[in-house]
Amino acid sequence: MNRRRTYALVLSLLLLVTGGAGQAQAVGYRYWSFWDLTGGKWNYATQGPSTARPSDGDVQGFRFAVSADSQDASKPRGHADFASICAKTPAQAGHKRVALVIDSGTTADAPGGETPPAARTVCARVPADATTAEALATVAKPLRYDTNALLCAISGYPGKGCGDQVATSHTAPATTAKAGAKDNTDATSEPTRHGPSLGLLAGVVAVAALGGAAVWQTRRRRP
Repeated sequence: MNRRRTYALVLSLLLLVTGGAGQAQAVGYRYWSFWDLTGGKWNYATQGPSTARPSDGDVQGFRFAVSADSQDASKPRGHADFASICAKTPAQAGHKRVALVIDSGTTADAPGGETPPAARTVCARVPADATTAEALATVAKPLRYDTNALLCAISGYPGKGCGDQVATSHTAPATTAKAGAKDNTDATSEPTRHGPSLGLLAGVVAVAALGGAAVWQTRRRRP
């Protein structure tokens, strides 16, 4: 075996180990993320909708999509501003107006067999101390929650599932583990991006050792 063939073999084995493991770990969560519009930009909310208490004039958004964590989450699409969304909802003493953007996402992110409704904007007029969840309930019923108070559906979409873990690689099997850390009603944490597994590291070490041995054997056989 010449040196070129030896290096090619080692490279192929490394790709099999690192590439295969990377694909197996490519997972995300299908859920409704929660956003605040500040300075014309969407920011991932630091509170869940059941604890957040928006002020009169605030714009908040919900986006349904598959993502790994807050850094990867898809933002609500389209133009949004309080003046246009709440233009036809007059102010009322003792109440506040909250502009809501509800983006059900794309067909690619939808659970099997379901079609996402068109994105829409709506103005919720609620008591001054109301939470975002209460504002949402006035304009987007039916809402669906799981036993951990995780927001599962807005206006009945999706009809099933709740924060399920799904594969984002064709080679990785889908699972149905709950995205407990993705509970946007109360929690602010998110799924952790997993680093290399022990199996992956062991495989890399083994391949490296094999490559070193192969190179040594090649040099030894040289006259």
